[in-house]
Amino acid sequence: MLPKVAQLLCLTAVRVSLQDLRKVSFRGLRTMEVLKTSLNINTSDGTGAPVDSVTTTSPANDNQTGTLEAGLLPGETVVREGKAAILFPSANEVFYNPVQEFNRDLTCAVITEYAREQLAQKGVRIVVPGEKDRVVVCLSEDQQSSENQESTEQQQKDDETEKEKCGDKTEVESVITASVGQRCEHGLRVLEGLAASGLRSVRFALEVPGLQSITANDFSAKAAALIARNAEHNGVAHLVQASQRDASMVMYEARGKKQRFDVIDLDPYGSPSPFLDAAVQAVSEGGLLCITCTDMAVMAGNSGETCYSKYTSVSIKSRFCHEMALRIILHSLDQRANVYQRYIEPLLSVSVDFYIRVFVRVRTGQAKVKDSASKQALVYNCVGCGSFHLQRMGKRMSHGKNMKYSAATGPPVGPNCEHCGQRHQLGGPIWAEPLHDVEFVQKVLSAVSGNPSRFGTSKRIEGMLSMMTEELPDVPLYYTLDHLSSTMHCNTPAMLQFRSALLHAGHRVSLSHACKNAVKTDAPPGVLWDIMRCWEKANPVKRERLSETSPASRILSTEPTLQACFDVREDANPQSRRRHLVRFQENPQANWGPKARAKAGGGISTELEDKRKQFQGKRKNQITDLSQLKNVPCKRFRKGTCTHGEKCCYSHELESVPGEAEKME
Repeated sequence: MLPKVAQLLCLTAVRVSLQDLRKVSFRGLRTMEVLKTSLNINTSDGTGAPVDSVTTTSPANDNQTGTLEAGLLPGETVVREGKAAILFPSANEVFYNPVQEFNRDLTCAVITEYAREQLAQKGVRIVVPGEKDRVVVCLSEDQQSSENQESTEQQQKDDETEKEKCGDKTEVESVITASVGQRCEHGLRVLEGLAASGLRSVRFALEVPGLQSITANDFSAKAAALIARNAEHNGVAHLVQASQRDASMVMYEARGKKQRFDVIDLDPYGSPSPFLDAAVQAVSEGGLLCITCTDMAVMAGNSGETCYSKYTSVSIKSRFCHEMALRIILHSLDQRANVYQRYIEPLLSVSVDFYIRVFVRVRTGQAKVKDSASKQALVYNCVGCGSFHLQRMGKRMSHGKNMKYSAATGPPVGPNCEHCGQRHQLGGPIWAEPLHDVEFVQKVLSAVSGNPSRFGTSKRIEGMLSMMTEELPDVPLYYTLDHLSSTMHCNTPAMLQFRSALLHAGHRVSLSHACKNAVKTDAPPGVLWDIMRCWEKANPVKRERLSETSPASRILSTEPTLQACFDVREDANPQSRRRHLVRFQENPQANWGPKARAKAGGGISTELEDKRKQFQGKRKNQITDLSQLKNVPCKRFRKGTCTHGEKCCYSHELESVPGEAEKME
């Protein structure tokens, strides 16, 4: 028997421990406070491929007080991306797609460089963890050492100039520094109009310095509550304010000059067209718009009439459809901005995976708005051979210090294609000016390559941005090498051989980040077909099997006017290819792409894999006899990559597929 004093002490200790346990449980359920957990989940392998995105908690019971102490509700998931740890409900009530980690990483990098430019004018220097001295990435090996030295000297001059500007007041005053996670009084005001879980806003607060405030808005009450909870969980409630309103109304009410946002990020599920009018008004002078479009089926030509209703531009089916989609959204943004005497300056435009993303600066100026008509163009695309021509919407001529504007003259083509005799499709109007500000892209590239551990997709960002700096800025759209050879029904020349032939002919040529086999060149279509005619002479096709009305027959019936040289030149191989950068990443997982839309009432949405199984076997003409495959041309043989030879189950005769011309039309 214990003494009475000892019994009283034991009962008191048990009573206190039970009270503490109730307090912890109540606090975890009521305020959703989340304590530090020991979850270490890597969401990326360095190229943008998630390895293990989420951790799920099983339903809690009496023995699982640790789950409640961690602040996780039964069945809840934790997603770690960048420096953020985001809590997600088990049901599909809030949208999240791990595929777009590259999108979010790139956005953080772009806003960081934009903040560096904007705040430098106010005497504020931003500090990024892990960032070393700025070194300009030079893609030319011959000029690398000299230009790096020049960039270092220029950086020193810029630093001295900045010190002079900030030091004129007093030498005692030090330059104001802005760090990540801290509120900057002179910083940027950011709006994420469609925030969902708040992942993007939380990452901005944790990874982008120089921010004054972040408004994370969503129309869903559950999403808004989750945003507030995630902001508290990550310790950024002083920067991130949750908002539950219509995104358009938030922007319309911020049209006043003092209420405008410096950065507006719109990443909707589908088309952003309903929000563009409000966005171009609510962004500040020289502010940054970050727009994502995931309705690529519409923008790539499947529904030209729908594209026109959303973006006032007709999309067409073509090999250059991904770059055309970029130019369609830029045209739409510029047109909507022109209504309010504003215009856009594209800083960076990227087509990647299943979506496109543009970063544009918005400025005000009536004189510049007058230039907008001459920046747009219609596209004439031949349905037979794929040759295309652009027709500017307006003409601009300089008379001394004055500019004269007039209507454009055209069309640039006849009723039928001069090369194959087929008709033309008319698309557009599209943005016909450069897609990127090369100087700005170079700054982002330098920052990412100088601090590779900052983002999980740094390697892919470096590869994509390197390709953008190599693109010809004044050449809209592109051809694809496999389509040129397919039109001619001949073997495909090596990319370096074809690029060398264009360089030998005195023309410029580059790749495109939007397509692996792209040929972006200032050479007219006639030069391209002359080069292909010369290639066909060395690799002849069976002309007797070609139809007299086919594009190949009509193109080959004309003798080339130039003698193409296919000797490989050293400058035909771009620097990004020599350095083996991650340029066109293969899908690292099955079903890599869009995810199902979040349901308003919660519940698990039907997986895309289930939908695919649902629609299997719907083809009208299924091939049951494998011998019939010999009537189908081998796609790999067309590209010159088939290794099966005679054992290949497909045809290597390169015959035209019945109905192929009708499909292209």
